[in-house]
Amino acid sequence: MAAEPLKRTPLYGLHRSLGAKLVPFAGYEMPVHYPAGILAEHLHTRAAAGLFDVSHMGQVRLLGGPVAADLEKLVPGDIQALKPGRMRYTLFTNEAGGILDDLMVTAMEDHLFLIVNAACKEQDFAHLQRHLGKDRVFPQEDRALLALQGPAAAAVLGRLASGVGSMTFMTSASLRLDGIDCLVSRSGYTGEDGFEISVPAGSAERLATRLLAEAEVKPIGLGARDSLRLEAGLCLYGHDLDEKTTVIEADLAWAYGKRRRAEGGFPGTGILARQLTAGASRKRVGILPDGRAPAREHTEIQDLTGATIGEITSGGFGPSVDGPIAMGYVSAAQAVAGTAVSLLVRGTPRPARVVPLPFVPQRYYRG
Repeated sequence: MAAEPLKRTPLYGLHRSLGAKLVPFAGYEMPVHYPAGILAEHLHTRAAAGLFDVSHMGQVRLLGGPVAADLEKLVPGDIQALKPGRMRYTLFTNEAGGILDDLMVTAMEDHLFLIVNAACKEQDFAHLQRHLGKDRVFPQEDRALLALQGPAAAAVLGRLASGVGSMTFMTSASLRLDGIDCLVSRSGYTGEDGFEISVPAGSAERLATRLLAEAEVKPIGLGARDSLRLEAGLCLYGHDLDEKTTVIEADLAWAYGKRRRAEGGFPGTGILARQLTAGASRKRVGILPDGRAPAREHTEIQDLTGATIGEITSGGFGPSVDGPIAMGYVSAAQAVAGTAVSLLVRGTPRPARVVPLPFVPQRYYRG
């Protein structure tokens, strides 16, 4: 059977004109890097501002009834506490406390706006429709999504709309950018200050071109997006998170709302409550390899006796720290920062140690 043709975002033509190397990702043809390369793009985002096309992500509106209370039947986050214009990170869970996807939820005046991962979006839409009803779940297929990230992001966006500077991390606002009505959130996936911009698909290239005209802004591909989020200690679904990994194992208990811990009422409540009290058998940790050899995904983690204690789930070179970095899961007893471990790289044990996350301080703007 022939493979499904790759989809293209509204910025495909712009990527081609900018010389992007395009690769298959989550069913889309996406830019992995531009001529400057991943290292330069990564460092530019940390120093100034990078523009990412994340239009492959799923955008969906939830309407009708007590929508926040209804969504709480599927996630551990406190959604009812969100005031309009506020956002929250949360997760869809299964009955074993495993993670079906992680997502962002924004409270609007009369609905909720969700952004879900590209590889999971069709199953997420179906999951929501099954539990909330098809007449309440509206995927926003006619919208693109841009991310402007880096310490110059606020100054750049402030030239297009007033009020940007007063926004704080995890807030959103409806803004008119270059004459285009957009939903803008002060959030992102790099650990830097920045914004995500939901824009009508037909206006996406115009807005992206306008932003790229600013001296501080350069186009950034998925390669640097991955190294930036790894340095920031942020999880990638399908790598660091999956259906067999619980919220507590993933070290995401902070996303499990206090009221929700008391009330429960979502899939996996009992298991997660027990793990909160007794601890999980394994935990996501930072891993810092000695030397220069990177430890890639699926690299075996051993203790100093040679016994297997876990596996790397994300790993590579961290341009900002000028060396290899990784995240993975280890047995709870070996999850203490400073614990010496070995990484089985191409059959050879190499020394490493467990370290706190993130590798690079997060610089979100909290006002």
